[in-house]
Amino acid sequence: MTMTQQHRDDEHRTATLPTTDTATAERELTLLDRMGGPMGFVYSTVPIVVFVAANAFLPLPMTIAVSIAVGLGLTGFRLLRGERFASAAGGLFGLGGAVGIVAWTGSAKDFFVIGIWAALAGFVVALGSVLVRRPLTGVVWNLTHGGTHDWRSDRVALRVHDVATLFAAAVFGARFVVKEWLYLADSATWLAVAKVAMGTPLTVLAALVVVWAFRRTTSRLLPRPEDQRF
Repeated sequence: MTMTQQHRDDEHRTATLPTTDTATAERELTLLDRMGGPMGFVYSTVPIVVFVAANAFLPLPMTIAVSIAVGLGLTGFRLLRGERFASAAGGLFGLGGAVGIVAWTGSAKDFFVIGIWAALAGFVVALGSVLVRRPLTGVVWNLTHGGTHDWRSDRVALRVHDVATLFAAAVFGARFVVKEWLYLADSATWLAVAKVAMGTPLTVLAALVVVWAFRRTTSRLLPRPEDQRF
């Protein structure tokens, strides 16, 4: 093989290798799509506001009916916009579970009980993963990058995932403490306020910390594009 041919082969291999940044961006885009995009957070708050507003003026059975109707309408609208079925219908399934519990117990505050116990479960899992030295965000990073990286042996990578997972645990813990207190106080209205206020803002903050941990780990453990040329 001549030097010219070898040079061309090297250029072809380099051009066809996906860069780390591109692969990471694609994974982040896929995750965002599965969450319904930025508007997915807005859609998730509408049924909550509708339920609490309707409950202030209507009997509980009618409140449940109105909430389901709004949920179905939102799901249909999102599907017409071309969103994935899982993203569009996910909120509807959650709404169905919430109003199902309300219909069973006859108490409006039980609309929020799934979220309360989900927050407690998230706190326990996240904190427990740090205590056993397998922070959850690091486990997820490794799984999304082939599952073969010895990321726990890198002290910096382990530390940033400790921080990210503890931040997530703090978010879950704060949600549980505040909502459980309001639940015991029998305040459905303030439970709705807490759910909205501690939902999107804290989720965005936690996501930023997780993305920071992912990028730090990627920059340390994955080869750079220029290192893959030869």
